[in-house]
Amino acid sequence: MIATGTIARYISRRFLQSILAVFSVCLLLIFLVDFIELLRLAGKYGNVPALTLAWLTLLRVPSFAELTLPFSVLAGSIGAFLLLGRKSELIVIRAAGMSVWQFMLPGVLVAALFGAVAMMLYNPIAASAKSQSERLYASAFGKTSSLLNTKRSGAWLRQDGLDGQSVIHARNTANHGMLLTGVTLFQFDRNKQYVERVDAASAVLMDGRWVLKDVVVSSAETNPEQYDTFVLSTYLKPTQVKDALGSVGSISFWDLPNFIDIAERAGLPATRYKVQYQMLLSRPLLLIAMVLLAATCSLRAFRMGNIQTLIITGLGSGIAFFMFAEVSRNIGISGLIPPAISAWAPVIVAGSIAMTVLLFQEDG
Repeated sequence: MIATGTIARYISRRFLQSILAVFSVCLLLIFLVDFIELLRLAGKYGNVPALTLAWLTLLRVPSFAELTLPFSVLAGSIGAFLLLGRKSELIVIRAAGMSVWQFMLPGVLVAALFGAVAMMLYNPIAASAKSQSERLYASAFGKTSSLLNTKRSGAWLRQDGLDGQSVIHARNTANHGMLLTGVTLFQFDRNKQYVERVDAASAVLMDGRWVLKDVVVSSAETNPEQYDTFVLSTYLKPTQVKDALGSVGSISFWDLPNFIDIAERAGLPATRYKVQYQMLLSRPLLLIAMVLLAATCSLRAFRMGNIQTLIITGLGSGIAFFMFAEVSRNIGISGLIPPAISAWAPVIVAGSIAMTVLLFQEDG
């Protein structure tokens, strides 16, 4: 039991070191690429201090790097298996009477723990940093980001208030939807009959009301009228809109359930956020599937030769899985399949295939 525990700790440490090494390389590459892109934008839209660009890049990196977690676990697991095989440690472990499932278990547990930490701790940190980066980006480049954007044509919002329901379109938004620019509003009465159209340069959400500036009000019965300020009642609270109208990456795992509820009550489509929540829930199992996939192309590498071919096959299989997962995610966002199926199906399929291959290789 002592030997087994020592071996398990040793293998776990190998896996953790390899995964963190690959993830660190991904962080560095993302930082460099994004920093260069921001330098290009700074030259295009105006001079921005280098320190501001560096800080903005640092805030954006965690959210971008979160997408590389499955690849980091896959590549790190392949590296860990190959290092164990290259030093003949796997041969010694097998000779000690441990089966492939026993010495692979520490790697599986490391991946599961890594996924749980990424879901419950890393994701909220990345979401908070992403939210700050969106505000800093808008300030630095003088541009508002389309946080409500559902199409390239702008953002749409349906809401209710004391005056009745209204549909709001904004070309751009900032501050998580609390500031809208290029606003067009269609107002309906309590009987859901069309009343008037309101065009405004901007709109700011305050307690119980939207305050619009530089307004033109048009209706079928009167000529267009201009106002410096126009007030529209709303049941939405600033805190609700701030939470509900952020981009997907700026909403943390813990806030998503409440956000989905608020978005649905506000009349906003919440399908992509439901898919995001299910994908976060499936992350530990996804990373376990990556370890299993890595084992299928790594455990027999030094016995069979053709190490490069096997590694390329493993990485190629991972890329194929990521493409399959992305297609499934987009199908889920479109509403053709339930969000849970779009998030969990690729993970279950990949894990099942990897388990089948391993059973055939080791026990078949």
